Amino acid sequence: MQLAERLTRISVPQTIRMAKLSRELKAQGIDIVDLSIGEPDFDTPAHIREAAKKAIDEGYTHYTPVAGYLDLKQAVAYKLKRDNGLAYSPEEIVVSTGAKQSIANAVLSLVDPGDEVIIPTPYWVTYSELVKLCQGDIKFVTCGIENNYKITPEQLEAAITPKTRLFMFSSPCNPTGSVYSRQELEGLAAVFEKHPQVFIISDEIYEYINYVGEHASIAAIGTLKNRTVIINGLSKGFAMTGWRLGYLAAPLEIAKAADMVQSQFTSATCSITQRCAITALRGELDTAREMVAAFRERRAFIYNALKNIPGLQVNEPDGAFYMFPNVSAFFGRSYEGETVSNADELCMYLLHKANVTVVSGAAFRQPECIRISYATGMPRIEEGMKRMKEWLGKLQ
Repeated sequence: MQLAERLTRISVPQTIRMAKLSRELKAQGIDIVDLSIGEPDFDTPAHIREAAKKAIDEGYTHYTPVAGYLDLKQAVAYKLKRDNGLAYSPEEIVVSTGAKQSIANAVLSLVDPGDEVIIPTPYWVTYSELVKLCQGDIKFVTCGIENNYKITPEQLEAAITPKTRLFMFSSPCNPTGSVYSRQELEGLAAVFEKHPQVFIISDEIYEYINYVGEHASIAAIGTLKNRTVIINGLSKGFAMTGWRLGYLAAPLEIAKAADMVQSQFTSATCSITQRCAITALRGELDTAREMVAAFRERRAFIYNALKNIPGLQVNEPDGAFYMFPNVSAFFGRSYEGETVSNADELCMYLLHKANVTVVSGAAFRQPECIRISYATGMPRIEEGMKRMKEWLGKLQ
């Protein structure tokens, strides 16, 4: 069977592949410590669940406007003003079935074949795949651990050409947990001000999982709001991964384009999810703060544990719930005749020897690293670190 050529341009994310392998081994009765998954291990807060039940009882079971209920978009605008100091009208907001669809809507609205898209690496795996679907040209900019995996103004300036159409990044970042400070964003903004043809997609889905204080959005700097698409949603900060609701806030013309794109794919997201999202966005953030407190404790433990494994190079992230150590010191080492040549092979070694799942940094275009998630309970993290130290120590 001959399928569409566009399928040759994309692949299944390694994050999903490792989660699948973990489930399969668990189903065989093997005790797997899963440090690969990218979702909070907390249940959705009770007051949000109650709002969903109420919505069902009140009959919110019909089609909704493609871009979302008006009062939900007003709630998004309220949140953006309250938390980010940004003023958006409901018409500049499009609610989607997860932040991934919001990003897809934006990329499909902005990128034509041959357009150049700058993506600093490490980066979330879906960014490049969406650009490939649009037949855009990707320019990756490697950002090393020495700068906490963040792009510098000098790197950005060097990457921009007359063909550059879009810049895509996240803060806090998946997979590194890096957070751009306002001062760092101002440095990037000074470069963007010189290149008015460049649009920006700012993925802020991990906004609330932040260990350094107030979240800074590049849309709040200078005139960049006029060409920035903010991506956000409920999956991380409200532990609502399965509910599938994301949103974008953008200049009106882009928002209208995203609305039109979405109308031909999914129409609107789930009506019940939309109703309880209003409760989440307008409510207090106490439950998010409780999650962050737990993540902060786990971060401290796992950072110290990784520092005590000889050969690992690790930095302490400022957000999200990932560690992204450099593991290249283990390349070329062997155990019982099995040689580890790269991060992919190291991940499989840890899976089959230590029964621990992590994700290869190659998935995020940083092939000397691995991503470790601490979005799981402390006992499993402790066990995972114990196993990793033991089995990495066997590689000679």
